[in-house]
Amino acid sequence: MAVQHQPGYCNSLRGPKNTSTSSYCYNSSLSPPSFIPILWRRKKSGTKDDRSAARLNSSNRSQFVIRSSGDTGSGGLSWWPQPEKGVLPASRVSLSDVVWPSAGAFAAMALLGRIDQVMAPRGLSFTIAPLGAVCAVLFAAPNSPAAQKYNMFVAQVGCAAFGVLALSIFGPGWLARGTALAASIAFMIITGATHPPAASLPILFIDGAKFHQLHLWYALFPGAAGCVLLCLIQEIVIFLKNSCKF
Repeated sequence: MAVQHQPGYCNSLRGPKNTSTSSYCYNSSLSPPSFIPILWRRKKSGTKDDRSAARLNSSNRSQFVIRSSGDTGSGGLSWWPQPEKGVLPASRVSLSDVVWPSAGAFAAMALLGRIDQVMAPRGLSFTIAPLGAVCAVLFAAPNSPAAQKYNMFVAQVGCAAFGVLALSIFGPGWLARGTALAASIAFMIITGATHPPAASLPILFIDGAKFHQLHLWYALFPGAAGCVLLCLIQEIVIFLKNSCKF
């Protein structure tokens, strides 16, 4: 649903011609608020529409014209992209484009699980939730900005370090989580290294007691170290997608 803001008054409003939904003109005031719906109606006889008009005399009043989502006129927002007529959809995906990324994600989790078995006596785990999000970025959208190696490793190391610092300063709790997340987002914006999966690393460290023993080593393990392994698997997946199509 698209919203147009028109200050002053609303006059000579024309409703959509080819839609069954009605359009409304809402009137909002600071004191007291009011709600005035204006419906466009079509005459049963004749060739012209019966247009309703509203005028507001108060300078503190404003009006909003609410159009249905099916109205694609100028100024409207399209919440759901509509395919153009006569243009074939560009999202025709071959079977190999689905199989190889899925197989790569399965291989990544299997390999990380095997490493977990080796490191289980130390109480550490390589399989963490952020690496699942990294798999989705690397295998499903390898050309996206979040999949770029600079963005990934800078964000992984920086955000994990902010989690360690926030926990050491504020202790476990909402204040540490909020501060670490805010600092992580600011860090990614300043450095230009936007990698959304990395934003969960500080929260994982603050709430995960088994990672507290790593201290600042958490900036490298398991996030950044796991990404190295996932990048190697991504190269294999890209090679298979380009050479083995079906």
